[in-house]
Amino acid sequence: MLSVTKIFRFEMAHALYGYAGKCKNIHGHSYVLHVTVQGSGTPDGYLPAPGLIFDFKDLKKIVDDLILQKLDHQLVLSETYLKANPAFKASENLVEWTMEPSVENILLFIRGQLQLHFPKEIQLLKLKLFETADSYAEWGNSL
Repeated sequence: MLSVTKIFRFEMAHALYGYAGKCKNIHGHSYVLHVTVQGSGTPDGYLPAPGLIFDFKDLKKIVDDLILQKLDHQLVLSETYLKANPAFKASENLVEWTMEPSVENILLFIRGQLQLHFPKEIQLLKLKLFETADSYAEWGNSL
């Protein structure tokens, strides 16, 4: 199966309610997101004109519209965190979630936003979200 991947970057702050370490406090990350899609089939020969599975420009627009505009430079906190820390409700860039905004849950949110927005012949194959240079969560149909 042939696939293509585009890499995106965004900045976001969060905190994890109930966490025993430093991540219980509001802090930020420079996230790096890898989005991999595949076509419904790979021909025996080369791809017919224009020779693309999916245009990187179209992939960029989908991810920009559904993910980056919602998360970039935002503060994401759970309802539980906000109940315990109500002063943060006044934050201008606050996004409130029902779940804790761990890298795993952020990735599941991204998957949920993207899965239904590709043309029928394109399938979301894999997502990888780096929270730091050496720590990431990964989701994929092949995992």
